[in-house]
Parts: sequence; C-alpha cells; structure tokens
Amino acid sequence: MTQQIQAAIVGTGFMGSVHARAVTAARGRVRLVVGSSPGRAQELAEAVPGAEPAGFEEALASDVDVVHLCTPNHLHYDMARQALEAGKHVVCEKPLAVSVKEAADLADLAARTGRVATVPFVYRFYASVRLARSLIGAGSRGPWLLHGSYLQDWLASPDADNWRVDAARGGGSRAFGDIGIHWCDLMEFVTGQRITAVQAVLGNAHPVRAGRPSATEDGGVISFRTDDGALGSLVISQASAGRKNRLWFSFDGPDASYVFDQEKPESLWVGGPHANRTLTRDPARAGGRPDALPAGHPQGYHECFADFVADTYAAVRGQTPDGLPTFDAGLRAARLTQAVLDSAAADATWTEIPS
Repeated sequence: MTQQIQAAIVGTGFMGSVHARAVTAARGRVRLVVGSSPGRAQELAEAVPGAEPAGFEEALASDVDVVHLCTPNHLHYDMARQALEAGKHVVCEKPLAVSVKEAADLADLAARTGRVATVPFVYRFYASVRLARSLIGAGSRGPWLLHGSYLQDWLASPDADNWRVDAARGGGSRAFGDIGIHWCDLMEFVTGQRITAVQAVLGNAHPVRAGRPSATEDGGVISFRTDDGALGSLVISQASAGRKNRLWFSFDGPDASYVFDQEKPESLWVGGPHANRTLTRDPARAGGRPDALPAGHPQGYHECFADFVADTYAAVRGQTPDGLPTFDAGLRAARLTQAVLDSAAADATWTEIPS
C-alpha cells in the first residue's frame, strides 16, 4: 500500500482552503495548519478533518512530507528556503518570489536539495488545454499568432483593497505578476514556444485606490515575440466589470487555430481552412487522465488543483508526471514579470528575456 503523503498548510486565506481541499482530494492528509495567528490556524484546522494548528517552526520540525505555502508574496522566499533546508518538499503559491534573484535562489536550492518543489500553474491541468498541446505537438506547422487575455473584476471598484495592492507585500507587479504569468505559462506550455522579448504598457483604472495612490498596475497590454518567430499579444485586467476569471487564448496557425476559454473549460474550439470543430472534454482523447471525471461531468478549478497536487505527490514518490510546473517555472515567471516592468518603465521599449 502506498504511504499517505502528510502535509502542512501555511496560510489560511482562500488559497489555503483550496490547497487543503486539494490535498484531501489527492488522497493526502493535512496534518498541520499554520496561520498568521493561532485563531486563524485553529479556524482552518477545524474545517479539515484530522488537522491541528501549529507554528511554522513546529511544522518544519515535524515529520510532514510537504509544506504548502499560501502566504502573501513577500513571505514566499524566506519560508520556501527554510522548508527546503529542513528537508521538506514544497508547494509554493505564485509568484514564487518578488524578485528574479530570490526566485533563482529557490530554484537552485530545490535542485541542490533534490526536493520536489512546485508552483500551482493549475490551468495546465484542464483536459482541453492538454488536448490543445497534444494537437499542436502533432502538427507539421505550429501557431504563428498567439493572442488572448486574462480579465477579472475583483478590483473594479476604487474602494476595493487587498494586500496584493501593496507593492511591499505583493511585489512590483500586481496584474501581470498575479494573472498575466498564468497566461504566459499556459501559452508556453501548450505551444512549446518561449517568449524572447516583450513590449509592455501598464496602467490603472483608478490612480487612487482605497484613498492611496495606486502603486501597482490594474492591467496592461503586452506584445511579445517567441523563439519560433511567432508574434503575440496579451491583454490583462483586474478591473474589467463582469469578467470574473476569464482566461482566454487563441493560438492561430495556417493549418489550425485553437481557442480555449477558462470560464467554459469543457470545450476546445479548433478552426480549420475548410471546417471548424468544437471538441468537448472526453478522458478517452489525448490529454485525458486515467482517473478523470467521465465525459459530461464538468471538470472545474478544484479538480485541476487536485490533479496538480496529485502529480506533485506522485513526484514525491519518485514518479515523473508530464507537465508538472516546478520552481523552474516559477523562475521563468519572475523573469517575464521583470521584463514587463522594465519595458513599461522604459516607455514600452522592447525588452529581451534572459534565456
């Protein structure tokens, strides 16, 4: 019988509860919960059967296998470093760190310690996304035009506030660093192409938010080029009324185009020169998992997160799951974020991405 993975959840907000649910769905066990206060830790622990509140040092000294970091961004580096040095496997929320140097240090430390260290780029785990990746990989000519958007409205009001708005806790980029990196990770994962240069314009719906000047962007428009010669564009916003979590892409080629909408994830639109098709999710198709929900039972965000955690735990057991986003993916996201900030600060100058 496979030994059950034991986990500690650090952080008790929305993402902490998502991780806790995913651990259970992946047949792991949440042993310990660490919060910003004993009361917060107790609250989440009571909602997870068998979990107990604990301090961070206590979690590191325990025999849990994996530490899940769901804390504000500025805490990721120190906590991930301590967890790796304590011999724990680590799942760290994105962004992995608020600077390229810190992200590079963590990726290097994960490699040196031999620990499994992953970042939840969970949109990779939609079956429709995996199907698009498989079809593009099997084609003779890949997409040459890569475009899309990621739009939300949770910061549409000038009174809306959150710790992510604070650059000291969230980092120098908010909209791109929070959601733009998801889109870029998905594009590179699906197409196999890598962004080599960006041209970015960032802006704000509200120059003053919650009574304070906005220090981070509400959205932006990013143009990019890839190592395969493709052109691309991305529009991001956290202040677009009515858009709750609309991640959308269209990867267009001369033979076929592929369109995915995260708010309607059960289908992949495939355009052809003579006919178009809409492929609905079916585990029997390429990209399906053997343990997937049967066709006709909608796959959602929680299922994708559980699949991500299950693959992370499979890696802990020595397996090599396909497409698992490691700390290297987190470092890649940090480099893209810094290039976007550099380009925007230089009046949308084309900025190269370090290889």
